[in-house]
Amino acid sequence: MNLIHIDENGLHLVFERKEDGTCKLLHFSALPFDEDRLLHQHDRSTGEIKVNTERYNLLEIMVSGQDRPLERHGNKYISTAPGYRMQLVDFADKRNSLGRKLEIKMHDDVCGIDTVSHMQFYDGIQAVRCWTDVTNVGQEPQGLEYVSSFALTGIEKEGLLSTDDKMRVWYPHNGWQREMQWESYSFPQLGLALCQPEEVQRSSKVIGATNIGNWSTKEYLPMGLLENTETGSNLFWQIEHNGSWHWEISDQMGSFYIQLSGPSETESHWWKNLQPGETFTTVPVCVGSTIGKFDDAMGELTKYRRVIRRKNADNEKLCIIFNDYMNCLWANPTTAKEIPLIDAAHKAGCEYFCVDAGWYAAGFWWDNVGEWLPSYERFPNGLEEVMDYIRSKGMIPGVWLEIEVMGICCPKAARVHPDWFFTRHGKKVHDRSRWQLDFRNPEVVAHANEVIDRLIRDYHVGYIKMDYNIEPGIGTELNADSVGDGLLGHERAYLAWLDSVFERYPDLIIENCSSGGMRIDYAMLSRHSIQSTSDQDDYLRYASIAANAPSGLTPEQSAIWSYPMKGGGREEAVFNMCNALMQRIHQSGHLAEIPESDFTLVKEALDYYKTIRGDIKAALPFWPLGTSRFTDTWVALGLKTEHKAYITVWRRGAPDGRCVLPVDFLRGNHGVRVKCAYPENHNTACAWNAEKGTLTVDLPAPICARIFELEY
Repeated sequence: MNLIHIDENGLHLVFERKEDGTCKLLHFSALPFDEDRLLHQHDRSTGEIKVNTERYNLLEIMVSGQDRPLERHGNKYISTAPGYRMQLVDFADKRNSLGRKLEIKMHDDVCGIDTVSHMQFYDGIQAVRCWTDVTNVGQEPQGLEYVSSFALTGIEKEGLLSTDDKMRVWYPHNGWQREMQWESYSFPQLGLALCQPEEVQRSSKVIGATNIGNWSTKEYLPMGLLENTETGSNLFWQIEHNGSWHWEISDQMGSFYIQLSGPSETESHWWKNLQPGETFTTVPVCVGSTIGKFDDAMGELTKYRRVIRRKNADNEKLCIIFNDYMNCLWANPTTAKEIPLIDAAHKAGCEYFCVDAGWYAAGFWWDNVGEWLPSYERFPNGLEEVMDYIRSKGMIPGVWLEIEVMGICCPKAARVHPDWFFTRHGKKVHDRSRWQLDFRNPEVVAHANEVIDRLIRDYHVGYIKMDYNIEPGIGTELNADSVGDGLLGHERAYLAWLDSVFERYPDLIIENCSSGGMRIDYAMLSRHSIQSTSDQDDYLRYASIAANAPSGLTPEQSAIWSYPMKGGGREEAVFNMCNALMQRIHQSGHLAEIPESDFTLVKEALDYYKTIRGDIKAALPFWPLGTSRFTDTWVALGLKTEHKAYITVWRRGAPDGRCVLPVDFLRGNHGVRVKCAYPENHNTACAWNAEKGTLTVDLPAPICARIFELEY
């Protein structure tokens, strides 16, 4: 075998140059490569037992009109044409400022296409960013139906146990008010049990996840983890796209594979008619591997996410935001209501104050959004009076915005050309009494720029909560090869517009919000410094979302609501603050109306946060009790730095106040010092057991939360 070995940052990749001119990816893992673990099959023509790597394609690509002669069963993206016959042209191994980079060029004479598979390493991180360029070098258009950003066969080959017994897939289920809920499944639980002799095991069953539309995370986060429980190794991934995406795991001729991509024709109505000389680039994906468990994988992913995002001051400073919406004004602001809230937020120690939805309309505003002009009924002396008052208190003002839509009753919508909007079957696409703006249209971009420039120029806004509350579906037919092509073009145009805004206003903070967490993806989060995690208005349930949030995004980007209730009492106020203290505080609640004793606990929490936020931006997450479900009576989240760990522990109705939390990475460390750090007057016992590596806590009330510090 003619093999190319790449060993970098604890990752081991092995490629094969085959005699027929193709290039195969045989191995991608934190485990070393063992050629004996490749599938050996019986050659009936010669009687020999030999390695069969025919199906280990580095790239899968489907072009319209091409025959697919090899076995695939169903809609699986294997044995694609010309994917199975792509010829290796060049294997470039180079370095850039980020780390090592592979560029693998292949060509197909039949279709006249060139492809480049990119693999970008990042020094010190066990993860690789992958994407594919496809260029039409022929004389005729070629229709693209599917292009993989990453493809790997043989994901099960390490170890001796069957896939039924050793392989588990971790899914991050996501949904409105129920974001980032992880579950793990065996292959049989997902319908992919072994049922044939190993050498021919294949089926029409696919396990995976798909998003269709502009809400990229309305059902799942675009990520996952594959665990081999026998070897203690894993493979993790995220798809970095703000629209339609697809990943799948299935079997082929005795091996199992995984493939990651953006939109596709079968799943999301995407088809690209690639013209001669034109290049299409897939959405980027991240793939990594560790020897360890879920926490280890998420740690590497956290480091990777910090490297790929836009450099910005917000993720260094971690300023505290007050937002007047959640369990507070509920999108019904007025000058009279805002002034006492501004005073209370300033007194508590907040640094930004955001006026949420409703500032642009006297009454019901849902279906007339789009012009973004302040309401003088709500603000008799103008919105600038409130914005100036916020600044007079030493805070930076912000407003809520939903720039990607226009309501059907928006006066401006009747004055603009219909091609401002998504269109299907000759009709404008409606969702929830709004129309979707198409950012491929230069006039739409000019409109959006005018709104941003005006808010900053006239009202001195320094923070925008950018919401997005519709799902326009599979895309738009205007100026596109397919509706999915129109959607992808719009999404990339929107990202380009965001880039231009941050280039003009580098200090502006734009929060990514889509009905809470409906677009938690790293196409958006490589640009935005902060992300709304949920619209969940029950602080007890929010603890599960808060605990799981660092799996979906970095802690310093993760905006968690804290909203102490009027008359809620001491433990309710502490619980609310503990929800947010180890990530990004999104303070709300009627701070001007809660009891003074509860307000004191809020201020104590914000003061404490300012002492630890320097650690948060560099810490890696861990989960002493595993990821949280809403039914859990105990919940825990940890953040660890080089010399200190922080653990938030929530008790939600557990009958016994004592809980033992494994902290495996500190097992055997007799120098650990433990204290309850918030609240100061805590009535809480805690103890460290070095031999077992456990922290035992005793929380004093059935509904209760505390933050502990472990110094070492």
